[in-house]
Amino acid sequence: MIKTAEFQTLIMSRSVEFGVYLKDKEGEGEVLLPKKQVPEGLKVGDEIEVFVYKDSNDRLIATVNKPFVTLHKVARLKVSQVTKIGAFLDWGLEKDLFLPFAQQTYRVKEGDEILVSVYIDKSERVAATMKIYPYLENATDIKAEDVVEGTVYEISDNFGAFVAIDDKYQGLIPKRELYGDVEVGKKIHARVISVREDGKVNLSIRKKSYLQIESDAEKLIEIIKSYDGVLPFTDKASPEVIKRETGMSKNEFKKAVGNLYKNRVIEITENNKIRLI
Repeated sequence: MIKTAEFQTLIMSRSVEFGVYLKDKEGEGEVLLPKKQVPEGLKVGDEIEVFVYKDSNDRLIATVNKPFVTLHKVARLKVSQVTKIGAFLDWGLEKDLFLPFAQQTYRVKEGDEILVSVYIDKSERVAATMKIYPYLENATDIKAEDVVEGTVYEISDNFGAFVAIDDKYQGLIPKRELYGDVEVGKKIHARVISVREDGKVNLSIRKKSYLQIESDAEKLIEIIKSYDGVLPFTDKASPEVIKRETGMSKNEFKKAVGNLYKNRVIEITENNKIRLI
């Protein structure tokens, strides 16, 4: 059986003016390899490795060129065009890869580089999707405390931020670890908290506790300076206010304030303000 969107070894069955036809080893079906793609000396009965996809007329076609991504694999591709029906991606072949609007996790624009996988749609056409969760692999060579790079590809209100580590492995920043400016499509560096038995990786974009407190304390000093040296609220403010003004959770803010107070960098005024000493 000839497979779409995959590399496979086929056998030359016959020659025509505009190329050669290839069949699989069981002799089921044929696909055209255009004349300009035919290697010199190829003859009937010879085997050749090709990639099969649909051309602009929706006909199966073989090529010896290698696309940047194959069926159910994940790769970073560049958006070459955005139209009324969706986007088209450069995947290394003559015909661009179609990315429907329904398969976009955010609206892309021309020139963007995005993570996608390849699937076969209901009409048996090759297409791209940004919903890559099912196509990422479980980690085999990552361990706790490693620092990894990844791309945020989805954010869930219930679970946190899903990350494609090295554009390949399943990673998650749990909701409790989310802070700051984390957006879909953004590249991040994160610390591995743990690797589950199934190979999925839990991540944190925060440093170890004692290092993070120092980092947050330094950040808080700069925030207080931006308020001319007097912050108009303390850790008794609502979590929403603290998050909006500092990017920290209430607990993180409280620890940073405690660090600065202990080191006599700030004082708490009677009217519930924080002042640099």
